[in-house]
Amino acid sequence: MTKIKLCGLTELRDIEVANSLVPEYIGFVFAEKSRRYVLPEKAAEFKRRLAPGIRAVGVFVNESPERIAGLLEAGIIDVAQLHGSEDGAYIRRVRELTERPLIQAFSMDSAANLRAAEESPADYILLDSGKGGTGNAFNWELVQGLRRPFFLAGGLHVGNAAEAVRRLSPYGVDVSSGIETNGKKDAAKMAEFVHLIRRI
Repeated sequence: MTKIKLCGLTELRDIEVANSLVPEYIGFVFAEKSRRYVLPEKAAEFKRRLAPGIRAVGVFVNESPERIAGLLEAGIIDVAQLHGSEDGAYIRRVRELTERPLIQAFSMDSAANLRAAEESPADYILLDSGKGGTGNAFNWELVQGLRRPFFLAGGLHVGNAAEAVRRLSPYGVDVSSGIETNGKKDAAKMAEFVHLIRRI
């Protein structure tokens, strides 16, 4: 069954909706330039209110390994998602500090990035159309021959997610802007997306 990650949650009501839908993952964005940025203190409160069994993912862009490991080891997040220019040496450094799982994100705008994704030492890879949260999809044909499981992101919504899952059989789907209205998470869209993926 395809896993679901509802990313970019910023308010307590988002957590309450997620608890009712029980996706496998939810995401907190710790990149300060993002409009979905949350303070670690707020993320810690949200994590305490998150239903057991839902894993919290922290999204980072070129953050210090020590800060990432600190949030993981404190239990504020369960998984770290690397969305910048982090390389193999960076990932090895994070792993010296924590044994928690890592997701490395790649922009699917070149064959070189696809090769890098296939060779990533991270536990999971995530394929996106850009820096994340843009609402744009990439050309899915680029990844149809990918040899390792992946999260699919980039412009997913109820109008295209079913086709994406059927065509690509991703390990998981990651949605953010596709479950928003006017820049805020929309409970109805969150529910519709989750129910759609569950039916496939």
